Amino acid sequence: MIKENPSSFERYLPLVTAVAMFMQSLDGTILNTSLPSIAVDMNYSPLEMQSVIVSYTLTLALFIPLSGWLSDKFGTKKMFILAVFLFTLGSLFCALSIDLLTLNLSRILQAIGGSMMVPIARLAILYQYPRNQLLKIMNYITIPGLLGPVIGPSLGGFLSDNFSWHWIFLVNLPVGILGMILAWKIMPNYKNTVGKFDVLGLVYFSLALVFITLAMELSSVGINHYSLILALVFFAGLLFVLYYKHFKRTNKPIINLNLFKIRTLRIGLIGSLITRFGISGLPFLLPLMMQVGFGFSASKAGIMLLPSALTTIAVKPWIVKIVKYFGYRKVLISNTLFLATIIFVFSFMQKDTPLMYYILLMIAYGAFTSIQMTAMNTISLADLNDDQASGGNSLLAIMQQLSISFGISIAALVLAFFKDQMDFYRGDLVTAFHLTLITLAVLTAISSLTFTKLKRNDGQKLSE
Repeated sequence: MIKENPSSFERYLPLVTAVAMFMQSLDGTILNTSLPSIAVDMNYSPLEMQSVIVSYTLTLALFIPLSGWLSDKFGTKKMFILAVFLFTLGSLFCALSIDLLTLNLSRILQAIGGSMMVPIARLAILYQYPRNQLLKIMNYITIPGLLGPVIGPSLGGFLSDNFSWHWIFLVNLPVGILGMILAWKIMPNYKNTVGKFDVLGLVYFSLALVFITLAMELSSVGINHYSLILALVFFAGLLFVLYYKHFKRTNKPIINLNLFKIRTLRIGLIGSLITRFGISGLPFLLPLMMQVGFGFSASKAGIMLLPSALTTIAVKPWIVKIVKYFGYRKVLISNTLFLATIIFVFSFMQKDTPLMYYILLMIAYGAFTSIQMTAMNTISLADLNDDQASGGNSLLAIMQQLSISFGISIAALVLAFFKDQMDFYRGDLVTAFHLTLITLAVLTAISSLTFTKLKRNDGQKLSE
């Protein structure tokens, strides 16, 4: 690894990563509440606007595996600045779009930048800091990533209602410019030895991710052409098999599957994936239940999520102490069960439930989610050396992206199933939401079993 012209401001590197995480996480949710406004302005049906979400998600799946190789080849600083530039330029083009085609093309450009921003910034963190500081640093930089999904829906609705939908993209411009300036001043240009670019491996692996993501996206929006969904899943599985065979005979594959032999990485990735299946659907389900089930306004439903955002920030100073005292194994097992309990309690919510009940639940949800994300992310990276950092970081980014898509899709599918059952039995729609929340709670509780495979001292060197 080569370090070119290190900056005197390197201690502020986590700030650059925090900006990148905020931009990406905010963009992933701010658009959802503005799609109806965009549809009206462009003379489309709101149902036709789902391609704006799908095009972005699929592009992320396609390019995330490439981020590690590019940053090791050309340097973290150069590639990060390029990634933020593409994301910002794509945001500008989104705001200038005149129809669905130009908007989708702009979203693809935006997603190419977005696919690289966070993985490259986090890779620079792995190269920059010793492992005993990783928990503290990762704890700090995950705050913006957790705030984005909570603030996004409220901010998107506010901007669309009071200004215009164009502003949901224009807000990225000053943040993107700030990110590029900070990166130019702060981020070192770390490089690492790379082999010949694995074109075939990228095609196999990325297309497999695209097919499985597309299958989940189509399922989540109620497109129930089961033959199409099954075909996408089949081809995704086939491509993963082809990639595995390709990986076995390639010296420098685009994604090194041998990394799964690292126990803490394997447990962290699998546990993170399954846990997010349960908790990633909650920001999608709760506003929907409040609006469709209880008749709340979009603004009120969005505001109800804000207490969890405030708690996310408030609990951060305590996370390092909690993990140091109890250890990763106890924290992850117990915290996952706490989250499952909170999701279960949400299933008792009714239209006339006192406001304080909502607030207390959202505070608890924000606190335990904050602990969970920091602990899962850091234990996954605990035992990686510099040669493994790029590949392990890419795997974590891929798993996070898949789990978010899967989590929303699973929540939507379960809700659709119970809704159909309620229609058949002439039941209440709110009951369908309650049963969906109970299902997600059970799924989250089951995911705690994954963390029982951790040893008592795993991750200890991260917080010494």
